[in-house]
Amino acid sequence: MTTTPTEHARVVLTRRQDEVLALSHQLHADPELAYEEHRAARRITDLVEAAGFEVERGVCDLPTAFSATAGTGDLVIGICAEYDALPGIGHACGHNVNGAASVAAALALAPLADELGITVKLLGTPAEEFGGGKVDMLRGGAFDDVAAAMMVHAAPHDSVGLTSLAISSWKVGYTGRAAHAAAMPERGVNAADAMMIAQVAIAAYRQQMRPGSVVSGVVTSGGEAANVIPAHTTADYDCRADTAEELRELQARIRACFEAGALATGAELALETVGNDYADLRQDLAVGRSYLAAARALGRTVPDTDPNLRAGSTDMGNVSHVVPTIHPMIGYDCGDTIMHNPEFTRYGTTPQADRAVLDGGLAMAWTAVDLATDPAHRETLLSRLATRERLDAR
Repeated sequence: MTTTPTEHARVVLTRRQDEVLALSHQLHADPELAYEEHRAARRITDLVEAAGFEVERGVCDLPTAFSATAGTGDLVIGICAEYDALPGIGHACGHNVNGAASVAAALALAPLADELGITVKLLGTPAEEFGGGKVDMLRGGAFDDVAAAMMVHAAPHDSVGLTSLAISSWKVGYTGRAAHAAAMPERGVNAADAMMIAQVAIAAYRQQMRPGSVVSGVVTSGGEAANVIPAHTTADYDCRADTAEELRELQARIRACFEAGALATGAELALETVGNDYADLRQDLAVGRSYLAAARALGRTVPDTDPNLRAGSTDMGNVSHVVPTIHPMIGYDCGDTIMHNPEFTRYGTTPQADRAVLDGGLAMAWTAVDLATDPAHRETLLSRLATRERLDAR
């Protein structure tokens, strides 16, 4: 009896599941922050290199990024592995699950690559939590040949088709001039007042913000003594919007609020962009339907695609503006908490989390099989890639 590609992928992953789950647990036990994930990247690349992948480390001038490929087919399936953690609370976003599931998908597909006419491209994408490694890699050409990109993300429940907010992060600083607040206040330039005026302006603007736009911030320094006019104040601010276009509009208005603080007080404004701006996530519905069928075939309960669902923000959004992309959520029991809470971390190596790793990996592998073997899917993806290449060549 001939084994189908989907059955073959399941057999391969079953053989390697102990390695994959050990990887998930190792990442969880040894969290590393954005752009510092040296041990995580080494663990993954050593594993897939031993499995026969051709590995290039430090791609796109990022020491903790990598590209690992198997097969030589013209249809390149990009599988994104995340593995950075959060400061102080470790893998509270479940990136050990995300990364291990992507490795599982790549390992399951590798022996089938030539039969399917695909190239499996496992991309190690650092710094999703802070900085945006995928944006760096997109700019550096790592996705240039990718016809479809995918990953799964840990969550309390399964879902497909959700979107996310575009985001930018700023460090804001005002420099004024210190003076005694009682003896010679006229000689001072109050940096704290500049920050206050900016915050009041932002608060006044909230009524006119587009629905879905969010501005949040915290003052990180505001002076040292009540009787000294502050010469320096600093703050961290995030701007979020439904789309990248609306984010640019919001940025312009919030920048004007900060400039107003400087203009009113005479303080000097310094506004620094932190990391890359993240675009909104635009998931490909056709590829999403293939994943939905695969996940349900594995017995998972996944609601129908709902493009109106909205998560936080992710640098996978930038990829989705260029490459047909899916970013489904893979659920497991995590009590009454959600991602980015300390309690979420302790659920990351439970039997349900391990099942999410294996199911997420196999669902992605089966999705890739469907994209490769369905003539309409394959033709559409290759045609879109060719069009992209022609536009890039102009």
